[in-house]
Amino acid sequence: MKRFVIIVAGGSGQRMKSSLPKQFLEINKEIILMKSIRAFYNYDSALNIIIALPADQTEYWKKLCNENDFTISHKLVEGGSTRFQSVKNALKEIESDGLVAIHDGVRPLVSQETIDTVFEIALTNGNAIPYIDCVDSLRQTEINSNKPIDRNKIKLIQTPQAFECKTILKAYNQDWHESFTDDASVVEQLGLKINLVPGNRENIKITNQIDLIIAESLSNYLSE
Repeated sequence: MKRFVIIVAGGSGQRMKSSLPKQFLEINKEIILMKSIRAFYNYDSALNIIIALPADQTEYWKKLCNENDFTISHKLVEGGSTRFQSVKNALKEIESDGLVAIHDGVRPLVSQETIDTVFEIALTNGNAIPYIDCVDSLRQTEINSNKPIDRNKIKLIQTPQAFECKTILKAYNQDWHESFTDDASVVEQLGLKINLVPGNRENIKITNQIDLIIAESLSNYLSE
């Protein structure tokens, strides 16, 4: 069975307070997007890797690949104005049955175990969405009040999220809806059950400067 991974890299760097898009910043002297791609290549070098990147970043990315001797094979597609549109554009490159994992380009610390789990569960159950448990106390705010929430009922969702190709292709034929917060929510709109599987806590999404510092420390720890 063919397996694909779509890596969505559409960051601008605004929340990072950087002129350089966050996927092009470095942790441990490796460009974040390259590290994310390498995680999947190391899992399975035969994976079909598709990168959704804004059109105005394509030439810079090619320049980075050349300068860093980055030779992992991948297909570049033009990202859209939203994550939904970027994934939809990338899915046009898939013309066969199989499984596809969809991953955030700024989650470079995804574990091999998490990748393996989502593919294996998607193979048997149709989809697999990684999560970690919430360890903080939570409160829900109302207009003039707030109340505690049972954190045991809350799951923090990660990527990669894996699906049967035919399912995700059908899901992304739907018009965008404000309830679409991730790929699972798009598929769920078809009336399908979403299967949650354990992720890895260090698989953080790098969106600001603090995340970058944490990711650097985690990367050092994992490489020991």
